Amino acid sequence: MKSSVIVFPGSNCDRDVAVALNKFQIKNNMVWHNETSLPKTDLVVLPGGFSYGDYLRTGCIASKSLIINDVIKHAKKGGLILGICNGFQILIEAGLLPGVLLRNKKLRFLSKNVYLNVTNTDNYFCLNYKKKKIIKLPIAHNEGNYFAKNDLIQELNNKNLVAFKYCDEKGNINKDSNPNGSSDNIAGILNSSKNILGMMPHPERLIDPLLSGEDGSILFESLRKFK
Repeated sequence: MKSSVIVFPGSNCDRDVAVALNKFQIKNNMVWHNETSLPKTDLVVLPGGFSYGDYLRTGCIASKSLIINDVIKHAKKGGLILGICNGFQILIEAGLLPGVLLRNKKLRFLSKNVYLNVTNTDNYFCLNYKKKKIIKLPIAHNEGNYFAKNDLIQELNNKNLVAFKYCDEKGNINKDSNPNGSSDNIAGILNSSKNILGMMPHPERLIDPLLSGEDGSILFESLRKFK
């Protein structure tokens, strides 16, 4: 399997996700945002960070980068796209995923580990979570409050397009386990074809026991099954 990590000015998790991909024998290329075409690739990753310093609107300027045109073509062909944190924001700004990401409910930056309920394992990103549906991953964001109108939230749930929801250690999904105010505790969503995943938590930061856990490893192991 081959991957391409897009590098934007202000990205700070691009190398982290490259390390994770390489660890799981996914051959990776780093692609500068001003390139106009992707190398031959199965997976495109839009990494976390603060592209363009989060000026104007998080992910907005990055979504207009030259490479995004080819990323959209890749998506339309059925190729996999993973957007993590700022990458999730870019996917929404590019129109590849619905909804918006607002300031956290208490208007402050959050950096901590959270529990997640894996609500959909019927996709290439989450296949291996079938045996472990309550996981822990770190978040680090200021605008991670996923918001959508009630009819869209209902549609996402009805079509099983919600990949992750914030929960407590027992898997309970409620207001107390919602760190940022996201609608329906949503932490990650899929597009209708389930080849695009946007998520606020960082799986690339939890791939080794020395980093306090390996729940992120399961996502990268799942990706290796893509054909």
